[in-house]
Amino acid sequence: MSRGPGGEASRSFPPLPERLPVDVFDSHCHLDMADTPVTEALASARAAGIARIVTIGCDLPSSRFAVDAAGEYQDVYAAVAIHPNETTGVEDAVLHDIEAMAAHPKVRAIGETGLDHYRDWAPVDDQQRSFRAHIEIAKRTGKALVIHDREAHDDVLRILQEEGAPERVVFHCFSGDAEMAKVCADRGYVMSFAGNVTFKNAEPLREALRAAPLELVLVETDAPFLTPLPHRGKPNASYLIPHTVRFMAEVKGVDLAELCSAIAANGERVFGAW
Repeated sequence: MSRGPGGEASRSFPPLPERLPVDVFDSHCHLDMADTPVTEALASARAAGIARIVTIGCDLPSSRFAVDAAGEYQDVYAAVAIHPNETTGVEDAVLHDIEAMAAHPKVRAIGETGLDHYRDWAPVDDQQRSFRAHIEIAKRTGKALVIHDREAHDDVLRILQEEGAPERVVFHCFSGDAEMAKVCADRGYVMSFAGNVTFKNAEPLREALRAAPLELVLVETDAPFLTPLPHRGKPNASYLIPHTVRFMAEVKGVDLAELCSAIAANGERVFGAW
C-alpha cells in the first residue's frame, strides 16, 4: 500500500505544503479508506497545521472504525451514519446501532446522511426515510448533523424544514450555488468546502463560497477523494488542506490567518471543545 510523506512509497503522494499560520480542522475525511496508517496521516496533518480530524462513517463497519479511531487517537473525532447510497432496505436495528454508537463522547456528529440523486444505488424512499431518522437521532443525541447532498438540494432543504433541523447542521462538500449558500446562511447551516472548489470548472462553487458568511464556513478533504489543485488526481489526505484554505482565502478576499481562525472557531462550535 502507498504511504504518506515520509513513508516507504511516498512518491505517490504530493509533498507536504507550507504549514498554515493558524491550526484548522479537517471537518470530513475517511480514515478507513486511506492507504496511509492513521498514525502517519495524523503526523503529516499536524505538520501542515491541521490539528484535528473528523473521520466519517458511511455504514456500520466504517462507523465502528470511526468510533474506535476517535477513542484511540486524541486528534480524531468521529461521525456515525448510514450513507444515503447504503440505505436500501435499511432496518430499524441498524439505525438503533448508529444511535448507540453516538453515545460515545468522541462521536461529535451524525453523518454522513442525506440524499443522493446523482446515483441510483438506493431507492429515493429508502434514502428519505433514513435521512429523516438520522435527523431525529442527531436531535435526540445533541450531535451535529453532517449532510451528503448530491444533486438533491431542494429535497434536502425541504426535509430539514419538515423535520426541524438540529441545532448544528453541516453541508459536507458543499455543492450548491450562491443562492443556495444564501438560503443556508439564513438558516444558520454551516457550509464545508472541499478541494473541488479549486477545480477550474467550479466557478459556481466559488460564487457560493463568496456568498457564505465567514462564521458559517468549514474546510474538509473528503479524503481520499477530491484532491485540490495543483495535485488533482493524486491521493488526498488531511495534510493537503493548506492548498484548499489558501485558495479559499483568495476567493473570499480575506487574510489567510483570519480565515484559519474562523475555520478553527467554527469547527469547535460545531463539533465541540477538544
